[in-house]
Amino acid sequence: MPFGLTNAPTTFQAAMTTEFRHMLDRLVLVYLDDILVYSRSLDEHVEHLRIVLEQLRQAKYKANSDKCEFARQELEYLGHYVTRQGIRPLAEKIEAIRVWPEPTNTTDVRSFMGLAGYYQRFITGYSRIVAPMTRLQSPKVPFVFDDDARRSFQALKMAMLMAPVLSIYDPTLPTRVTTDASGYGIGAVLEQHDGDDWLPVEYISHKVPRINSLDDARKKELLAFVMALKRWPHFLLVRRRFTWVTDNNPLTYYKTQDRVSSAIGRWMYFIDQFDFTPKHLPGLSNRAADALS
Repeated sequence: MPFGLTNAPTTFQAAMTTEFRHMLDRLVLVYLDDILVYSRSLDEHVEHLRIVLEQLRQAKYKANSDKCEFARQELEYLGHYVTRQGIRPLAEKIEAIRVWPEPTNTTDVRSFMGLAGYYQRFITGYSRIVAPMTRLQSPKVPFVFDDDARRSFQALKMAMLMAPVLSIYDPTLPTRVTTDASGYGIGAVLEQHDGDDWLPVEYISHKVPRINSLDDARKKELLAFVMALKRWPHFLLVRRRFTWVTDNNPLTYYKTQDRVSSAIGRWMYFIDQFDFTPKHLPGLSNRAADALS
């Protein structure tokens, strides 16, 4: 790849994606020149490595042996520590967040939010926690780091220090998606049952944009489910039936209506692509969901 091209990273990523398109999310992950090969056993891993290296040879790419690591059961990859037990943020990144000084201007807030936001998949209710600081990122808002922003800053630090180890997705395990909506936003968690308990694979949370600040709780809950499906189609679209846990059960309501809005119609058409069983848990029985948004 020639140096100096402004779109060189994008071009190289496209080339790598094309070369490994039949292996992606099956035995290979590729980010620019970082190629991760994963397998269930050592014998399978040796075969996968042979396939990947042969593909590189045929495409006339060369791997730098000094930068290659083979048959690792634990490794650092894209700011995460990956083990057989799961995925967690790198310790040095957590430490950087822990000692981060209190922001004094908009640039400081953006820098802190950029680092913390990269790990938001580990944090329950991320959008709710950061709401007071999110508004400080706008150049149209006077910078006043008040008590609400200070509490948000410290709460986000604490959430990162207590971030759980996320499980690595296994297509053979029972899977469920739990959603929730509140005045702060919408959220969801993808979980799998390992035979003993439900373990988190990833959290997502979004502040509801002004155009979607809906008074109808059912509509917000349905939007949270659509957001989850759009985030995890590679896990949920081509697998066996999963469970959707909700404390509102909006699908049952909307399917009994003679007419729905165009937005609801589009969402329900999209949802129909997925194979799932809705499970309604009343709010008092589904307290875990309330923290998601």
